[in-house]
Amino acid sequence: MSGRLQDKIAVVCGAGQTPGTTIGNGRATAILFAREGASVLAVDRDEKSLDETCAMIAEAGGTAHPLVADITDTADCGTIARTALDVFGRIDILHNNIGIGSRDGSALDVTEEAWDRIHAVNLRAPWVLCREVVPHMRERRAGVILTVSSIAAVCSAPLVAYKVSKAGLNALTHALAMENAGYGIRANAIMPGLIDTPMAIEGISAALGMDRDEVRAARDRMVPLNRHQGTAWDVAHAALFLASDEAAFITGVLLPVDGGQSARIG
Repeated sequence: MSGRLQDKIAVVCGAGQTPGTTIGNGRATAILFAREGASVLAVDRDEKSLDETCAMIAEAGGTAHPLVADITDTADCGTIARTALDVFGRIDILHNNIGIGSRDGSALDVTEEAWDRIHAVNLRAPWVLCREVVPHMRERRAGVILTVSSIAAVCSAPLVAYKVSKAGLNALTHALAMENAGYGIRANAIMPGLIDTPMAIEGISAALGMDRDEVRAARDRMVPLNRHQGTAWDVAHAALFLASDEAAFITGVLLPVDGGQSARIG
């Protein structure tokens, strides 16, 4: 039986992950895409973590090619596109998963340095990478662009630079969808809510000096659906659907994957 992404070529940026006891969104998505038949160009700046992801894909019988790159470097973005074309011959799916929120704060507290860094990673880098990949997709008159945003873009959030950068990603997704619909290119964003990933749990635990189980319990209580956070696999399955031909008539969508958190009013 063919997979839902059989013979597709997918570039997954952020295919490594922060060390931790669970799995990150990028790694889960790279593995799931490969399981479903895609050949994956796995991109991350952390070579060790990237190699771990590719080994997991190989163990599952999938195909992955690792590329160590920093998407905040414009030259590296060009290298990502060229490598995908050199190794696989085309790009069917571009999955932008990289994002940070470190040293963020309120609108009056966040430093200019933190603001600039967060926007460079979360917003500028995906735009530059799309600028490299979209012309190839336009030539082929086909392609899928997926971006991992956040419900922070549309909900109250204490991290202003992160919130604004993710709102910018939503706007970029809308622009890409409308500018490229005539070329057969679809662009959609996923807005995760509270997801049990190493970056979230270990990161918050270290920053606040809280036990990991306490962090998990506090986050679980905030989720309407079963009072439980999602996992990276929930995000990965949303990405799989949007990347697949099942979503062939879907573009410009901002899909919450959040257990109903962004739907809560009052």
